Order: sequence, then C-alpha cells, then structure tokens
Amino acid sequence: MQNSSPVADDRHHKLAPQRVLVSRKNAGRALVVLASAGFLLVLLIQILHSIGATTAGYTDWRPVLYAYLVWAIAFGIGQVMVRGERGQRALFLFPAVLFTVAVVIFPTLFGIYIASLDWNLSSFEGPHFNGLNNLIGLFHDDYYWNALRNMIFYTLAVLGEYAIAFGLALLLNAEIRARRMFRVVFLLPLMLSPVAVSWMIGKSLMEYRFGPAATLARDLGWDNPAFFAFPWVARLSIEAMDAWVSIPFIMIMLLAGLQAMPKEVLEAAKVDGASGWQSFWHVTFPLMLPVSVTVLIIRIIFKLKLADIVINVTAGGPGGATDTVSSFIYRVYRDRSNVGYGTALAMFYLLMIIAFLTVLLRLSKRWTQKVA
Repeated sequence: MQNSSPVADDRHHKLAPQRVLVSRKNAGRALVVLASAGFLLVLLIQILHSIGATTAGYTDWRPVLYAYLVWAIAFGIGQVMVRGERGQRALFLFPAVLFTVAVVIFPTLFGIYIASLDWNLSSFEGPHFNGLNNLIGLFHDDYYWNALRNMIFYTLAVLGEYAIAFGLALLLNAEIRARRMFRVVFLLPLMLSPVAVSWMIGKSLMEYRFGPAATLARDLGWDNPAFFAFPWVARLSIEAMDAWVSIPFIMIMLLAGLQAMPKEVLEAAKVDGASGWQSFWHVTFPLMLPVSVTVLIIRIIFKLKLADIVINVTAGGPGGATDTVSSFIYRVYRDRSNVGYGTALAMFYLLMIIAFLTVLLRLSKRWTQKVA
C-alpha cells in the first residue's frame, strides 16, 4: 500500500499563481484612472452648478449617480485586470465597500455641502452658497449651546440608569420566586415605542389637571404638581420617562453577562469568607466590566439621539430647559424651514459625537485594563 505524504497532497491542492501580463495591467490601470477622472469631472461640474459658479451642469444629481455606477463597474474590472485572481477575490468585498460609500460617506459629504448653503424653504431665492456663515452663526446661537448643556445632564444620567439596571439584573439573577415572571414584567417598557410612552405617560399620566400622577402629588401635599412647568422638574421628568424605556435594555444585557459568569469564582469567594459586598466589588464587578463598558457606550449613543419624547411632551420647554440637540435641530427644520443652518448644526454635532466617543473608548479601555 502506497502512502501519500501531506506535503505532496498540499502541493496538488495549491494553485499556481496567475501571471498577469504587463499590457493587461496597464490597460486595467488606465481604465481605473479614466473612470475616476470621469466621475470626479461629473461631480465637480454638478457642485459648481449647484453653488452658482457656472451655468453648465445638470438639473439634478442623477447623472452623478450614473457616473458613480459606471465608475464602480470600471473599477471592479480594472482590479481584476491588474491583480488577477486576487482582484477576483476582492470583488466579493467590493459591494459592501460601495454600499458604505453610497449610504455613509457620500451623504456625509453631501451634508457638509448643504451646511455651506443659505437654504431656507420659505424663501423664493432658493439655495445659494454662503461659506462659513452657518458655522459662525452656530457659535452665536445660545439656544444651541443650551441644548448641548442639557445633553451633558442627559448623558451623565446614564450612570444612574446603569446603577438601577445593575441592581435589577442582580435581583433577577438571584434565586427568587417568580423570577421568570419578573423578567417579563421588567422587559415590558422596552417593547413600547418612545412616542407611545410620551403620550401615555407625559400627556396622560403626568397631565397637570386630571393626570393620576398629578392627583397623587396633590394628595401628598404638592400644591402645584406641574411636572413640565419648572426647568429642573421638567428635565428630571423627561429623563425619568426615557430611563423607564431604556433601563430594561441595560438590565437584560447585564443579566446575560451575569449568567455567563463562572459560578466557581463566586463560590470560591464565599469559601474565602467574602461578604456580599466584597464579593460584588472584587469579583462580580471586575468580571462584568467588558459587558458594562459595552452597554454603557451603546446606551450613551442612543441617549445622544434623544428627541422623540422631548418633541411630543415639552417641545423643548420651558424656555429650552428640556431641549436636546436633536429636538432643537428638528425645530430649526420645521419652524424656521432653514435647511442649510439645520444641516450645519447636525454636522457640527456629528463631529462632536465622534470626538467624544473616541475619547470615551480610549479612556474606558485604559480603565478596564487597570481594574482588571
């Protein structure tokens, strides 16, 4: 019986690298260069036409889309011609790259372009280029900076939501009666839409005249139970509604992390004589740090988009006390019909979010490594 060595088998399965002719490579590079130059030319003509720098151009951005599709096809063919088999493998990733460019990068660049326009829908003049005037006006907009200050409060409130959710997760992870029923009950707010919660609680339960919460507050001695008439009370009320919807999400993530923890570690801590608090602080909490950091960052991202509850309940009042950046930008679009300025506010907020999350991720990574 003849034995075949693994080395010989591997040689049979290996494919010989394809040699790409120099002329084919040059043709592929020329195709990519020509397609890129054509796409950039069409894009430049449309941008110059849109800002009024030239009369030559197109009535809409559809030719730019067609040029982008032609460039994508030419780029894919060029990659195969230049790289051979490696280019064919790269084509499997190419649709995802094109999709990212189409729905993320291009809309962002287009938003920056709109942010440089003086575009008010209530004006008969139409959009026209105004440079950095929207950005300059942003720095002098007290209402916008007030909304940013409110966002600091709402973001810091995530820590309180995390503490409550962690307590509930520990409770539901313990051996208590009707544990499964409590898990379902605590998850019910997560199944509701924030818009439904704003009407069900903000407009009904907390209504000043006939709401059950206001009636109960009067019975307890609060003469004027107006939950949305005083700045700090209104801000806390908005946070309470948003927390009621969001705490179940944090709780279920932490509960999953608690159930995945090795039981031997906790049992060893009990054998060593550690109390409940010592076991939590020195064992449970450090082991839960990766889950905690992940859920906090996700929750902060969702908190930075808070708008629907504010818009439906207070519309930013009283006096902008409950305003968020998203709700303020919404009113700039709706009430002022100022597309250019509203887009400038949104793009500036996006840059702040990117910078904030970058710093937060780095600090959380260092802190996690230090504690662990």
